[in-house]
Amino acid sequence: MIRVPGKVLILAVAVGLVGCALPRGTGDLGIVIARDSGAVEVVDTSTRSGLGRISGLGDLSHATAVFSRDQGYAFVAGRDGALTKLDLLSGRIVKRVQQAGNSIGVSISDDGRLVAVQNYVPGGVKIFDAESLEQLADIPTNSRVVGLADAPGHLFVFSLFDAGEIWVADLSDPRHPVVKKYRNVGRQPYDGLVTTDGRFYIAGLFGEDGIALLDLWHPELGVRRILDGYRKGAPALPVYKMPHLRGWAQAGGEILMPAVGAHEVLVVDKATWTEKARIPVAGQPVFVIVRPGGRQAWVTFAVPDYGKVQVIDLENHRVADTLEPGRAILHLEFLARGSEVWMSARDDNRVLIYDAETRKRLAEIQVPRPSGIFFSARAQRIGM
Repeated sequence: MIRVPGKVLILAVAVGLVGCALPRGTGDLGIVIARDSGAVEVVDTSTRSGLGRISGLGDLSHATAVFSRDQGYAFVAGRDGALTKLDLLSGRIVKRVQQAGNSIGVSISDDGRLVAVQNYVPGGVKIFDAESLEQLADIPTNSRVVGLADAPGHLFVFSLFDAGEIWVADLSDPRHPVVKKYRNVGRQPYDGLVTTDGRFYIAGLFGEDGIALLDLWHPELGVRRILDGYRKGAPALPVYKMPHLRGWAQAGGEILMPAVGAHEVLVVDKATWTEKARIPVAGQPVFVIVRPGGRQAWVTFAVPDYGKVQVIDLENHRVADTLEPGRAILHLEFLARGSEVWMSARDDNRVLIYDAETRKRLAEIQVPRPSGIFFSARAQRIGM
């Protein structure tokens, strides 16, 4: 007779009650935003399949998501100002908090205890307990907030679009944030990122020609301007969609950035923070995302080039391939080790899955009007 330890037996009985299936891990899960239906599709990256849809998330026209440290929960912020916590294993809403009138970003602290939401209306950043979604702090700004990112040391860093400022909030005591404000950093910072080593915060400037840089190891040095005048002499083009810096566009000692209103990707030397190269691309870049491993960057575009994706070889800074996978490619996401890339083709109602090396299509998942794709591996990254 085989003896079964009591705890194992109890687990086996419990599993049997919920469907005779083994427990599922969370490391291969993710969500796809179904923007027009207020829902997310939970996906399994190992089987390249959808597991089910969670509805009732409100206006997801500019939704973003972060994940708990155990990668079992997602926190979604939507345009209607709500923060929603999702249980990925059970496929249900755990809690939903109406915390503002218009939100465009969410971040999670380095220890996973705090969730921060950046707001357009009424502005400001609100801090929540990740377990209960109890509000712990409110940081008013009198400005729309953009570029929210976590940094080591229980920090959240963000930019004020209307005020032209960068703020660093220390949440060591979550109910009493200590905020350092850097004023006059440039007109209309539109997005920001924290480098993968957690040291630098970079804010793109929409209202003027340059980038704002803050060294988080030496905040006493203040914000400095880099790439001043990088658009000098170029014709002023209408901007059809605001570029996004948040794409982990860092490869070795280089940072890659979409140029505002230009058909170029900028390559910046991280050691000197000077321009190293410019890469001509098919249109106005929106996302420039480096494939894990650092050999390639994949670029998506604003209209009228929504249907194109270009692959840049970072060894020679040249476009190696141009794909036209579908209509309105809004977002792409790599698996954690870079073997596959998933793309949302909004106007085709599909998520397309490609082998990132051969660039051959492997599978697709039907999702109504998909936009953002977020994998739970993001839980282990700095700057989310």
